Amino acid sequence: MRVIVIAGGLVLAISFGVRAVFGGVIEPLSAELFGGRIEIFSLAIAIQNLVWGLAQPGFGMIADRFGDRKAMWIGLACYAAGMAICVTGSSAASQGIGAGVLVGMGISGTAFGTVLAVVGRSAPVEKRSHYLGIASAIGSSGQVVLPLLVSWLITFMDWRMTLAIVSLALVPMVFAIPLLRAREVAPAAPGVQAAEVEPGLGLTIRAAFGHGSYLLLAAGFFVCGFHLAFITAHLPTFVQMNCISTASAAELRGLGLQALALAGLANIFGTIAASRLGMRFSKPYVLAAIYALRAVAILVFISLPITPASVLVFGAVMGVLWLSTVPLTSALVLVMFGPRAMGTLFGFVFLSHQLGSFAGVWLGGLAFDRTGSYDQIWYLAIAMGALSAIAHLLVRECAAPRPGGSTGPTGVART
Repeated sequence: MRVIVIAGGLVLAISFGVRAVFGGVIEPLSAELFGGRIEIFSLAIAIQNLVWGLAQPGFGMIADRFGDRKAMWIGLACYAAGMAICVTGSSAASQGIGAGVLVGMGISGTAFGTVLAVVGRSAPVEKRSHYLGIASAIGSSGQVVLPLLVSWLITFMDWRMTLAIVSLALVPMVFAIPLLRAREVAPAAPGVQAAEVEPGLGLTIRAAFGHGSYLLLAAGFFVCGFHLAFITAHLPTFVQMNCISTASAAELRGLGLQALALAGLANIFGTIAASRLGMRFSKPYVLAAIYALRAVAILVFISLPITPASVLVFGAVMGVLWLSTVPLTSALVLVMFGPRAMGTLFGFVFLSHQLGSFAGVWLGGLAFDRTGSYDQIWYLAIAMGALSAIAHLLVRECAAPRPGGSTGPTGVART
Protein backbone atom coordinates (compact mmCIF):
# COMPACT_ATOMS: atom_id res chain seq x y z
CA MET A 1 0.00 0.00 0.00
CA ARG A 2 2.87 2.36 0.79
CA VAL A 3 4.33 1.98 -2.72
CA ILE A 4 0.97 2.73 -4.33
CA VAL A 5 0.42 5.84 -2.19
CA ILE A 6 3.93 7.22 -2.83
CA ALA A 7 3.89 6.46 -6.58
CA GLY A 8 0.39 7.88 -6.89
CA GLY A 9 1.38 10.99 -4.98
CA LEU A 10 4.39 11.47 -7.27
CA VAL A 11 2.23 11.26 -10.41
CA LEU A 12 -0.21 13.76 -8.90
CA ALA A 13 2.63 16.09 -7.86
CA ILE A 14 4.05 16.20 -11.38
CA SER A 15 0.67 16.50 -13.08
CA PHE A 16 -0.52 19.36 -10.88
CA GLY A 17 2.88 21.02 -10.57
CA VAL A 18 3.35 21.43 -14.34
CA ARG A 19 -0.14 22.85 -14.85
CA ALA A 20 0.36 25.29 -11.95
CA VAL A 21 3.11 27.22 -13.77
CA PHE A 22 0.99 28.67 -16.60
CA GLY A 23 -0.06 31.62 -14.46
CA GLY A 24 3.61 32.57 -14.20
CA VAL A 25 4.09 32.84 -17.97
CA ILE A 26 0.71 34.21 -19.02
CA GLU A 27 1.89 37.85 -19.07
CA PRO A 28 5.19 37.45 -21.00
CA LEU A 29 3.62 34.90 -23.36
CA SER A 30 0.67 37.21 -24.05
CA ALA A 31 2.98 40.20 -24.51
CA GLU A 32 5.06 38.38 -27.13
CA LEU A 33 2.32 36.56 -29.03
CA PHE A 34 -0.91 38.50 -28.54
CA GLY A 35 -0.02 42.15 -28.02
CA GLY A 36 -0.50 41.96 -24.27
CA ARG A 37 -4.10 40.62 -24.38
CA ILE A 38 -4.19 37.97 -21.65
CA GLU A 39 -7.74 36.91 -22.58
CA ILE A 40 -6.43 34.76 -25.46
CA PHE A 41 -4.09 32.58 -23.40
CA SER A 42 -6.59 32.65 -20.54
CA LEU A 43 -9.00 30.99 -22.95
CA ALA A 44 -6.39 28.32 -23.75
CA ILE A 45 -5.99 27.59 -20.02
CA ALA A 46 -9.77 27.62 -19.66
CA ILE A 47 -10.02 25.08 -22.50
CA GLN A 48 -7.39 23.01 -20.67
CA ASN A 49 -9.57 22.91 -17.57
CA LEU A 50 -12.69 22.17 -19.59
CA VAL A 51 -11.07 19.33 -21.56
CA TRP A 52 -9.60 17.97 -18.33
CA GLY A 53 -13.12 17.67 -16.99
CA LEU A 54 -14.78 16.46 -20.21
CA ALA A 55 -12.16 13.75 -20.68
CA GLN A 56 -12.21 12.61 -17.05
CA PRO A 57 -15.24 10.28 -17.32
CA GLY A 58 -13.70 8.76 -20.45
CA PHE A 59 -10.37 8.14 -18.75
CA GLY A 60 -12.28 6.79 -15.77
CA MET A 61 -14.10 4.28 -17.98
CA ILE A 62 -10.80 3.24 -19.60
CA ALA A 63 -9.34 2.73 -16.12
CA ASP A 64 -12.38 0.81 -14.84
CA ARG A 65 -12.63 -1.47 -17.89
CA PHE A 66 -9.08 -1.83 -19.27
CA GLY A 67 -6.78 -0.93 -16.40
CA ASP A 68 -5.69 2.20 -14.59
CA ARG A 69 -2.17 2.23 -16.01
CA LYS A 70 -3.40 2.18 -19.63
CA ALA A 71 -5.34 5.35 -18.89
CA MET A 72 -2.27 6.96 -17.29
CA TRP A 73 0.04 6.10 -20.20
CA ILE A 74 -2.39 7.70 -22.64
CA GLY A 75 -2.58 10.74 -20.37
CA LEU A 76 1.21 11.07 -20.16
CA ALA A 77 1.55 10.91 -23.95
CA CYS A 78 -1.05 13.67 -24.37
CA TYR A 79 0.63 15.79 -21.68
CA ALA A 80 4.08 15.58 -23.32
CA ALA A 81 2.68 16.37 -26.78
CA GLY A 82 0.71 19.33 -25.42
CA MET A 83 3.70 20.87 -23.67
CA ALA A 84 5.81 20.48 -26.84
CA ILE A 85 3.20 22.31 -28.94
CA CYS A 86 2.80 25.01 -26.28
CA VAL A 87 6.56 25.66 -26.18
CA THR A 88 6.92 25.86 -29.96
CA GLY A 89 3.56 27.37 -30.96
CA SER A 90 3.06 31.04 -31.81
CA SER A 91 -0.63 31.28 -32.67
CA ALA A 92 -3.83 31.27 -30.65
CA ALA A 93 -4.77 27.97 -32.31
CA SER A 94 -1.51 26.25 -31.40
CA GLN A 95 -1.78 27.39 -27.79
CA GLY A 96 -5.41 26.27 -27.68
CA ILE A 97 -4.45 22.81 -28.97
CA GLY A 98 -1.23 22.46 -26.97
CA ALA A 99 -1.75 24.19 -23.62
CA GLY A 100 -5.50 23.71 -23.96
CA VAL A 101 -6.73 20.43 -25.44
CA LEU A 102 -3.71 18.13 -25.15
CA VAL A 103 -2.46 19.28 -21.74
CA GLY A 104 -6.05 19.07 -20.50
CA MET A 105 -6.27 15.46 -21.67
CA GLY A 106 -2.87 14.78 -20.13
CA ILE A 107 -3.95 16.03 -16.72
CA SER A 108 -7.18 14.06 -16.99
CA GLY A 109 -5.26 10.83 -17.47
CA THR A 110 -2.70 11.43 -14.72
CA ALA A 111 -4.64 13.20 -11.99
CA PHE A 112 -7.30 12.48 -9.38
CA GLY A 113 -9.76 10.39 -11.39
CA THR A 114 -7.24 7.67 -12.28
CA VAL A 115 -4.70 7.89 -9.45
CA LEU A 116 -7.16 8.09 -6.55
CA ALA A 117 -9.17 5.24 -8.10
CA VAL A 118 -6.12 3.00 -7.68
CA VAL A 119 -5.58 4.16 -4.10
CA GLY A 120 -9.27 3.81 -3.26
CA ARG A 121 -9.49 0.28 -4.66
CA SER A 122 -6.35 -0.83 -2.84
CA ALA A 123 -6.95 0.71 0.58
CA PRO A 124 -8.71 -1.03 3.47
CA VAL A 125 -12.31 0.17 3.73
CA GLU A 126 -11.91 1.82 7.11
CA LYS A 127 -8.74 3.71 6.07
CA ARG A 128 -9.69 4.95 2.60
CA SER A 129 -10.04 8.60 3.63
CA HIS A 130 -6.63 8.43 5.29
CA TYR A 131 -4.79 7.00 2.28
CA LEU A 132 -6.65 9.22 -0.18
CA GLY A 133 -5.62 12.21 1.93
CA ILE A 134 -1.96 11.19 2.03
CA ALA A 135 -1.79 10.67 -1.75
CA SER A 136 -3.48 14.03 -2.33
CA ALA A 137 -1.12 15.72 0.13
CA ILE A 138 1.97 14.30 -1.61
CA GLY A 139 0.47 15.55 -4.86
CA SER A 140 0.52 19.08 -3.46
CA SER A 141 4.31 19.13 -3.37
CA GLY A 142 4.49 19.72 -7.12
CA GLN A 143 2.59 22.96 -6.64
CA VAL A 144 5.29 24.03 -4.20
CA VAL A 145 8.38 23.22 -6.22
CA LEU A 146 7.51 24.04 -9.83
CA PRO A 147 5.92 27.50 -9.36
CA LEU A 148 8.98 28.50 -7.31
CA LEU A 149 11.24 27.18 -10.07
CA VAL A 150 9.33 29.19 -12.67
CA SER A 151 9.40 32.36 -10.54
CA TRP A 152 13.20 32.07 -10.63
CA LEU A 153 13.63 30.94 -14.26
CA ILE A 154 11.36 33.61 -15.72
CA THR A 155 13.62 36.37 -14.36
CA PHE A 156 16.44 35.48 -16.77
CA MET A 157 14.87 33.20 -19.40
CA ASP A 158 12.08 33.70 -21.89
CA TRP A 159 8.79 31.86 -21.43
CA ARG A 160 9.58 29.23 -24.07
CA MET A 161 12.79 28.04 -22.41
CA THR A 162 11.10 28.20 -19.01
CA LEU A 163 8.27 25.91 -20.11
CA ALA A 164 10.71 23.60 -21.90
CA ILE A 165 12.62 23.06 -18.66
CA VAL A 166 9.41 22.54 -16.70
CA SER A 167 8.29 19.93 -19.24
CA LEU A 168 11.20 17.70 -18.22
CA ALA A 169 9.42 17.18 -14.91
CA LEU A 170 7.10 14.75 -16.71
CA VAL A 171 9.90 12.18 -17.08
CA PRO A 172 9.62 10.62 -13.57
CA MET A 173 6.03 9.59 -14.39
CA VAL A 174 7.54 6.93 -16.67
CA PHE A 175 8.94 5.18 -13.59
CA ALA A 176 5.99 5.81 -11.25
CA ILE A 177 3.09 4.63 -13.43
CA PRO A 178 4.19 0.94 -13.57
CA LEU A 179 4.00 0.83 -9.75
CA LEU A 180 0.31 1.81 -9.72
CA ARG A 181 -1.18 -1.67 -9.87
CA ALA A 182 -4.44 -1.83 -7.91
CA ARG A 183 -4.49 -4.62 -5.36
CA GLU A 184 -7.42 -6.57 -4.05
CA VAL A 185 -9.25 -4.52 -1.43
CA ALA A 186 -7.97 -5.41 2.00
CA PRO A 187 -10.41 -7.00 4.45
CA ALA A 188 -12.57 -4.58 6.38
CA ALA A 189 -12.02 -4.02 10.07
CA PRO A 190 -14.10 -6.03 12.56
CA GLY A 191 -17.66 -4.77 12.60
CA VAL A 192 -17.54 -3.53 8.99
CA GLN A 193 -19.55 -5.67 6.63
CA ALA A 194 -18.21 -6.85 3.32
CA ALA A 195 -19.54 -5.09 0.23
CA GLU A 196 -22.31 -6.68 -1.73
CA VAL A 197 -21.91 -7.62 -5.36
CA GLU A 198 -21.89 -4.41 -7.37
CA PRO A 199 -24.39 -3.79 -10.19
CA GLY A 200 -23.19 -3.13 -13.73
CA LEU A 201 -21.39 0.09 -14.61
CA GLY A 202 -24.26 1.45 -16.69
CA LEU A 203 -26.81 0.83 -13.95
CA THR A 204 -24.51 2.44 -11.37
CA ILE A 205 -24.09 5.57 -13.51
CA ARG A 206 -27.86 5.89 -13.96
CA ALA A 207 -28.36 5.42 -10.23
CA ALA A 208 -25.77 8.12 -9.49
CA PHE A 209 -27.50 10.69 -11.69
CA GLY A 210 -30.76 9.98 -9.92
CA HIS A 211 -29.25 10.39 -6.45
CA GLY A 212 -29.68 13.88 -4.99
CA SER A 213 -26.62 13.81 -2.71
CA TYR A 214 -24.36 12.85 -5.63
CA LEU A 215 -25.71 15.74 -7.70
CA LEU A 216 -25.22 18.20 -4.81
CA LEU A 217 -21.66 16.91 -4.38
CA ALA A 218 -21.00 17.55 -8.07
CA ALA A 219 -22.55 21.03 -7.89
CA GLY A 220 -20.40 21.93 -4.89
CA PHE A 221 -17.27 20.69 -6.66
CA PHE A 222 -18.01 23.16 -9.48
CA VAL A 223 -17.25 25.92 -6.97
CA CYS A 224 -14.00 24.26 -5.92
CA GLY A 225 -12.83 24.29 -9.54
CA PHE A 226 -13.86 27.92 -10.00
CA HIS A 227 -11.87 29.04 -6.95
CA LEU A 228 -8.72 27.07 -7.65
CA ALA A 229 -8.45 27.76 -11.37
CA PHE A 230 -9.19 31.48 -11.07
CA ILE A 231 -6.61 31.96 -8.32
CA THR A 232 -3.97 29.76 -9.98
CA ALA A 233 -4.25 31.52 -13.35
CA HIS A 234 -4.79 35.12 -12.24
CA LEU A 235 -3.27 35.69 -8.80
CA PRO A 236 0.18 36.62 -10.22
CA THR A 237 -1.39 39.27 -12.48
CA PHE A 238 -3.67 40.51 -9.68
CA VAL A 239 -0.66 40.92 -7.37
CA GLN A 240 1.34 42.67 -10.09
CA MET A 241 -1.45 45.20 -10.65
CA ASN A 242 -2.63 45.79 -7.08
CA CYS A 243 0.13 45.08 -4.57
CA ILE A 244 1.38 48.13 -2.65
CA SER A 245 5.13 47.76 -3.10
CA THR A 246 8.17 49.33 -4.74
CA ALA A 247 9.12 46.01 -6.32
CA SER A 248 9.25 45.64 -10.11
CA ALA A 249 6.43 44.07 -12.12
CA ALA A 250 8.46 40.87 -12.57
CA GLU A 251 9.15 40.69 -8.84
CA LEU A 252 5.47 41.15 -8.03
CA ARG A 253 4.52 38.38 -10.45
CA GLY A 254 7.13 36.27 -8.70
CA LEU A 255 5.45 37.13 -5.40
CA GLY A 256 2.16 35.82 -6.77
CA LEU A 257 3.87 32.58 -7.80
CA GLN A 258 5.47 32.32 -4.37
CA ALA A 259 2.01 32.66 -2.83
CA LEU A 260 0.81 29.78 -5.03
CA ALA A 261 3.81 27.73 -3.96
CA LEU A 262 3.03 28.52 -0.33
CA ALA A 263 -0.55 27.42 -1.00
CA GLY A 264 0.79 24.11 -2.26
CA LEU A 265 2.91 23.70 0.87
CA ALA A 266 0.05 24.57 3.23
CA ASN A 267 -2.22 22.25 1.27
CA ILE A 268 -0.12 19.26 2.32
CA PHE A 269 -1.13 19.87 5.93
CA GLY A 270 -4.67 20.98 5.10
CA THR A 271 -5.41 17.87 3.04
CA ILE A 272 -4.15 15.50 5.73
CA ALA A 273 -6.08 17.41 8.40
CA ALA A 274 -9.29 17.35 6.33
CA SER A 275 -9.02 13.61 5.69
CA ARG A 276 -8.57 12.98 9.43
CA LEU A 277 -11.51 15.24 10.26
CA GLY A 278 -13.55 13.30 7.71
CA MET A 279 -12.85 10.09 9.64
CA ARG A 280 -14.17 11.64 12.88
CA PHE A 281 -16.95 13.95 11.74
CA SER A 282 -19.54 14.14 8.98
CA LYS A 283 -17.71 14.58 5.66
CA PRO A 284 -20.41 16.85 4.18
CA TYR A 285 -20.20 19.13 7.23
CA VAL A 286 -16.40 19.32 6.98
CA LEU A 287 -16.75 20.21 3.28
CA ALA A 288 -19.34 22.89 4.13
CA ALA A 289 -16.89 24.42 6.60
CA ILE A 290 -14.08 24.43 4.01
CA TYR A 291 -16.16 26.29 1.42
CA ALA A 292 -17.45 28.77 3.99
CA LEU A 293 -13.89 29.49 5.17
CA ARG A 294 -12.78 30.04 1.58
CA ALA A 295 -15.46 32.70 1.14
CA VAL A 296 -14.36 34.42 4.35
CA ALA A 297 -10.66 34.27 3.38
CA ILE A 298 -11.31 35.85 -0.03
CA LEU A 299 -13.50 38.58 1.46
CA VAL A 300 -10.86 39.52 4.03
CA PHE A 301 -8.07 39.46 1.43
CA ILE A 302 -9.71 41.84 -1.05
CA SER A 303 -11.11 44.11 1.70
CA LEU A 304 -7.67 44.91 3.11
CA PRO A 305 -4.78 46.70 1.35
CA ILE A 306 -2.88 44.27 -0.88
CA THR A 307 0.67 44.05 0.47
CA PRO A 308 3.42 41.42 0.11
CA ALA A 309 2.57 40.15 3.60
CA SER A 310 -1.18 39.89 2.89
CA VAL A 311 -0.51 38.06 -0.38
CA LEU A 312 1.59 35.42 1.36
CA VAL A 313 -0.88 35.08 4.22
CA PHE A 314 -3.71 34.64 1.70
CA GLY A 315 -1.69 31.97 -0.10
CA ALA A 316 -1.11 30.09 3.15
CA VAL A 317 -4.75 30.29 4.28
CA MET A 318 -6.15 29.27 0.91
CA GLY A 319 -3.56 26.51 0.76
CA VAL A 320 -4.97 24.89 3.89
CA LEU A 321 -8.36 24.87 2.11
CA TRP A 322 -6.97 24.17 -1.40
CA LEU A 323 -7.28 20.46 -2.22
CA SER A 324 -8.64 19.46 1.17
CA THR A 325 -11.98 18.95 -0.58
CA VAL A 326 -10.66 16.12 -2.76
CA PRO A 327 -10.19 13.21 -0.31
CA LEU A 328 -13.54 14.04 1.30
CA THR A 329 -15.38 14.28 -2.02
CA SER A 330 -13.82 11.11 -3.42
CA ALA A 331 -14.51 9.28 -0.14
CA LEU A 332 -18.18 10.31 -0.34
CA VAL A 333 -18.40 8.86 -3.85
CA LEU A 334 -17.04 5.61 -2.40
CA VAL A 335 -19.53 5.79 0.46
CA MET A 336 -22.43 6.17 -1.96
CA PHE A 337 -21.48 3.68 -4.67
CA GLY A 338 -18.48 1.58 -3.64
CA PRO A 339 -15.10 1.13 -5.35
CA ARG A 340 -16.01 -0.67 -8.59
CA ALA A 341 -17.07 2.41 -10.57
CA MET A 342 -14.93 4.87 -8.62
CA GLY A 343 -12.97 6.07 -11.66
CA THR A 344 -16.08 6.74 -13.71
CA LEU A 345 -18.29 8.28 -11.01
CA PHE A 346 -15.57 10.49 -9.59
CA GLY A 347 -14.80 11.40 -13.19
CA PHE A 348 -18.29 12.86 -13.61
CA VAL A 349 -17.99 14.77 -10.32
CA PHE A 350 -14.64 16.06 -11.48
CA LEU A 351 -16.18 17.13 -14.79
CA SER A 352 -18.29 19.54 -12.74
CA HIS A 353 -15.11 20.74 -11.02
CA GLN A 354 -13.52 21.45 -14.36
CA LEU A 355 -16.55 23.24 -15.75
CA GLY A 356 -16.07 25.55 -12.77
CA SER A 357 -12.37 25.80 -13.61
CA PHE A 358 -13.18 26.81 -17.18
CA ALA A 359 -15.53 29.51 -15.92
CA GLY A 360 -13.04 30.80 -13.35
CA VAL A 361 -10.08 31.09 -15.73
CA TRP A 362 -11.96 32.47 -18.71
CA LEU A 363 -14.20 34.89 -16.81
CA GLY A 364 -11.17 36.17 -14.92
CA GLY A 365 -9.33 37.00 -18.15
CA LEU A 366 -12.46 38.43 -19.76
CA ALA A 367 -13.25 40.66 -16.79
CA PHE A 368 -9.69 41.94 -16.58
CA ASP A 369 -9.45 42.77 -20.30
CA ARG A 370 -12.77 44.61 -20.26
CA THR A 371 -12.61 46.39 -16.89
CA GLY A 372 -8.95 46.30 -15.88
CA SER A 373 -10.01 44.70 -12.59
CA TYR A 374 -10.79 41.32 -11.06
CA ASP A 375 -13.21 42.72 -8.47
CA GLN A 376 -16.37 41.24 -10.02
CA ILE A 377 -14.84 37.76 -10.09
CA TRP A 378 -13.62 37.97 -6.50
CA TYR A 379 -17.14 38.82 -5.30
CA LEU A 380 -18.61 36.07 -7.45
CA ALA A 381 -16.16 33.62 -5.85
CA ILE A 382 -17.32 34.70 -2.38
CA ALA A 383 -21.00 34.18 -3.23
CA MET A 384 -20.31 30.78 -4.79
CA GLY A 385 -18.37 29.66 -1.71
CA ALA A 386 -21.34 30.47 0.49
CA LEU A 387 -23.75 28.61 -1.81
CA SER A 388 -21.48 25.57 -1.93
CA ALA A 389 -21.33 25.48 1.87
CA ILE A 390 -25.13 25.39 2.00
CA ALA A 391 -25.29 22.67 -0.68
CA HIS A 392 -22.96 20.38 1.26
CA LEU A 393 -25.10 20.68 4.38
CA LEU A 394 -27.79 18.86 2.38
CA VAL A 395 -25.55 15.95 1.29
CA ARG A 396 -26.28 12.63 3.04
CA GLU A 397 -23.29 10.48 3.97
CA CYS A 398 -24.76 7.06 3.34
CA ALA A 399 -24.92 4.39 0.67
CA ALA A 400 -27.11 5.26 -2.29
CA PRO A 401 -30.07 3.01 -3.16
CA ARG A 402 -28.98 0.30 -5.57
CA PRO A 403 -30.75 -0.28 -8.87
CA GLY A 404 -33.69 -2.47 -8.05
CA GLY A 405 -34.44 -0.84 -4.73
CA SER A 406 -31.92 -2.46 -2.33
CA THR A 407 -29.52 -0.47 -0.22
CA GLY A 408 -26.22 0.57 -1.77
CA PRO A 409 -22.78 -0.83 -1.01
CA THR A 410 -22.70 -1.90 2.60
CA GLY A 411 -19.60 -1.55 4.63
CA VAL A 412 -18.60 1.70 2.94
CA ALA A 413 -20.66 4.03 5.07
CA ARG A 414 -17.63 5.54 6.80
CA THR A 415 -14.22 5.53 5.13
